[in-house]
Amino acid sequence: MSLGCPKALVDSERILTQLRAEGYATSATYHDADLVIVNTCGFIDAAVAESLDAIGEALAENGKVIVTGCLGAKTEGGENLVRKVHGKVLAVTGPHATDEVLQHVHTHLPKRHDQFVDLMPPLPPAGIKLTPRHYAYLKIAEGCNHRCSFCIIPSLRGDLVSRPIGAVVREAENLVRQGVREILVISQDTSAYGVDLRYKLDFVGGRAVKTKMTELVRELAQLGVWVRLHSVYPYPHVDEIVPLMAAGKVLPYLDVPFQHADPRILKLMKRPASGERNVERVAAWRAICPEITIRSTFIAGFPGETEAEFETLLQFLREARLDRVGCFAYSPVSGAAANELPGALPDEVREQRRARVMQVQQEISRQRLQRKIGTAQRVLIDRVGPTVAIGRSAADAPEIDGVVHIKTRRRLAVGDFIEVKITAAREHDLVGVPVD
Repeated sequence: MSLGCPKALVDSERILTQLRAEGYATSATYHDADLVIVNTCGFIDAAVAESLDAIGEALAENGKVIVTGCLGAKTEGGENLVRKVHGKVLAVTGPHATDEVLQHVHTHLPKRHDQFVDLMPPLPPAGIKLTPRHYAYLKIAEGCNHRCSFCIIPSLRGDLVSRPIGAVVREAENLVRQGVREILVISQDTSAYGVDLRYKLDFVGGRAVKTKMTELVRELAQLGVWVRLHSVYPYPHVDEIVPLMAAGKVLPYLDVPFQHADPRILKLMKRPASGERNVERVAAWRAICPEITIRSTFIAGFPGETEAEFETLLQFLREARLDRVGCFAYSPVSGAAANELPGALPDEVREQRRARVMQVQQEISRQRLQRKIGTAQRVLIDRVGPTVAIGRSAADAPEIDGVVHIKTRRRLAVGDFIEVKITAAREHDLVGVPVD
């Protein structure tokens, strides 16, 4: 059972891959399982509650439970939170702890010798995927070097640890060989990839290449599939990859976690990049690649945020005209430094400000989607039906963005690319028909 973000999903894929390689099988139900592994999220209170509920359900339905993931690293009053709430779990580990999880599985469910299973050929190099066959997440690093005051990720996942570029590219190549049509690059801070290794040289196809974000993007751009970049902080070197987007080598899409626009609030948040020039950055990216899609997330109602500072955020949205925006009302996270800041705002003020952000952004997103009516968009098919297929354009990441509804009786398959003429725009989605 896997909960939480794509990064946790990748951890689950690695655990399942190794278990399958050792001859273990998966079960679709608690009843048929000899053991349950729950991979948890522990970043925000809602995720903690969901994870604890999932652990309780697994204990009630099966009884033999191993817990891993971010929640496994959290403590409360000096005691492990999971064990404090669910004392009957067999074992608890933190995140990205594949070897430790396997050790606990071996202890509580030793693998039986099976001469046929033991002689099976190894799994494909990219391992088991939990996403649909046509897209996959590619995690390039663990942890984060930033100490944002609202975030506890470094305490859960540690400092930045980048994977060597050779290993990352080989995994991407294996995914493409298995039929993946879209690779979604993820980490806590994609722009910082390689900083911890001092951009150490590694080998890619016999060539020495720096373990660096810009070099990685150039290598992935040669694979002939969609490459989508997430968690890209707006550092200056990001400008170097935008021409690749304009040339059609990488999807013209950037997920940039701006979080706010007011300099004082960003300083209180301890964000790694100031907000003064972000409107200029967005304009510069669009000048190079007019079709670029920029999505971001923001926090409204941060401790001490004045009405004027909140208005700075709204004004940024009006000027930057981002394509996709998510906004959260500030919520204290256990263990976060922001909890100690003065000026905590009432719940209703935080929620009102979140709603105002989304109201402003809704009209901006509507206008930007309207601009696509009459254009032809390349769409990757996610689902098919008798008269309507659902796909995503270059502007749409799975699960978090909109989709394209394609009215057609043409026989399509999941993972197909198709050219679609856009005929209408909804609040978040597009509607179209195949280009003849």
